[in-house]
Amino acid sequence: MFIRNADCMDHQAVEHLVKTHFLAEVYAVATLRSFSAIHPLYKLLFPHFRYTLHINTGGRRNLFGPEGALSKSSLGYEGLTELMRRALSETTYSSLCLPENIIARGLESVPNFYYRDDGLNLWNIVNSFVKAVVGYYYPSDSEVRKDTELQEWICEIFTHGFLGNTASEFPASFDTVEEVIKFITMLIFTVTGQHAAVNNGQFDYYSWGPNESLLLIKPPPTTKGQSSMKTILETLPDVGDTVSFAAMVWLLSAKYTDEVLMGEYPDERFQEPAAKQMMKKFQAELSDLSEAISTRNLQLEIPYTYLNPTEIENSVAI
Repeated sequence: MFIRNADCMDHQAVEHLVKTHFLAEVYAVATLRSFSAIHPLYKLLFPHFRYTLHINTGGRRNLFGPEGALSKSSLGYEGLTELMRRALSETTYSSLCLPENIIARGLESVPNFYYRDDGLNLWNIVNSFVKAVVGYYYPSDSEVRKDTELQEWICEIFTHGFLGNTASEFPASFDTVEEVIKFITMLIFTVTGQHAAVNNGQFDYYSWGPNESLLLIKPPPTTKGQSSMKTILETLPDVGDTVSFAAMVWLLSAKYTDEVLMGEYPDERFQEPAAKQMMKKFQAELSDLSEAISTRNLQLEIPYTYLNPTEIENSVAI
């Protein structure tokens, strides 16, 4: 229970808040500040920031603020803030790039690891789409180097998002088309698939308190054989806090009426036929992946649905 409690706080504060919600906000603000509305990368990225600033502003106040549900965790508001600070200081560019992350953690051959399997398929589909779009508008590396808006954008992200930390290996500028493709692939995957992976299953795992509780009242036992049902019940949070945590994860896992799924672009921003065709191909590949995941899930006792494109939003919107 104590290990799950630590995992729970790391999941909420680091994997969920810092690495998806707050980084998405960094990317969104830099995009709004650096690109003109007619820039092709603005057109490509803007749909992936829908509702992000709104949900983060509300979340900081209502969930993460001094009176929010997360502040009632075992670490408390100041403890979670310190955890997030340390995590950001150790976050590397490669850790946000799924293929490199999987290799670094030695997870290439773990059986039945559907997050890896579906995630890598999704990453490759995003990468193919981004490669087509970026390659169309940047036919050579020199076009990348002389795009002042693009260079300002990545500099803003490096400076304000990663605090100029060179150890993170995040780029402060772009020299090649390949560098742009990789970074934008990471960005779109983060605000779509990665957010879905760490967000959509919260109620499934958190709603039964002993399985994943943000708060444990007593310190861990230090001697074997001394625990009992009485000490366990004394360690778990009271009914009020338990309901508060369950309500929070129910809300975060819920669907709402005007959601925009991954690959949907209701506002037509690109006028070029080539770009429109690239979007259609992207949507077709996402549909094929969805069908393959649904077929596989029919054979599973517990289906893994979180990275099915029909369950992924186009932005960090909840």
